[in-house]
Amino acid sequence: MRKATVQIQYDTEKLCAIRQYMGKNDIALDNELDDVMQKLYEKHVPAPVREYIESRDSRVQEKPKRPARPSSTAAANNEVNTTV
Repeated sequence: MRKATVQIQYDTEKLCAIRQYMGKNDIALDNELDDVMQKLYEKHVPAPVREYIESRDSRVQEKPKRPARPSSTAAANNEVNTTV
């Protein structure tokens, strides 16, 4: 799933304090914010919509990749090699 960037304004001193005390406990701020966003998503987005989004995401991940077409020079080299 593609990721978006969320930007907020927050009091600098409070943010420094959060980072300081989370760092003492080896807790990553990014991980905590991800958890909060997930809880907000689950709280506010109806279950059928979440299921739809998750099914779309899983279909995109399961979609087989088409093999790359050989370049014209590679195809030309194969023709030369097979005729030699």
